[in-house]
Amino acid sequence: MKIKALAMDVDGTLTDGGIYIGVDGEMMKRFCVKDGYAINNMLPRMGIIPIIVTGRVSHIVQARCMELGITRIIQGSSDKISDLKSILACENIRMEETAYIGDDMNDYECMAQAGLKGCPQDAVREIKEIADYITKCEGGKGAVREFVEWIERIEEKGR
Repeated sequence: MKIKALAMDVDGTLTDGGIYIGVDGEMMKRFCVKDGYAINNMLPRMGIIPIIVTGRVSHIVQARCMELGITRIIQGSSDKISDLKSILACENIRMEETAYIGDDMNDYECMAQAGLKGCPQDAVREIKEIADYITKCEGGKGAVREFVEWIERIEEKGR
């Protein structure tokens, strides 16, 4: 099976899950440069489209996506599976050709239908139970990079 898209949650997956809020609203999120390298360098080489599907809306996420060249972004999603399927339909990609990495219950349905499922070490129990791969790293600390490397290894074995 060739993976054509990697869909990612943000908070708790691409970040450590901390949300820092000041008097003027959200101020900071912590991203891992190793995850950024995987998204910006490894995924294009592998022919995999990065997709962000997140329940929150954040200018910080938009800025990070621009920096990494991620153009398929859904923020403020209250129905992640429908939003993800809409993006995939535009790209002519099936769920079976999609890998998904998430950490909490709002990722469950997307993960259940994805071709490959990954989660950070600190994901909730229910997500870990359906994951094909649980990273050694926690969210925001290289989990996405580790999952991308795992996808690369299994795809090389399948050739």
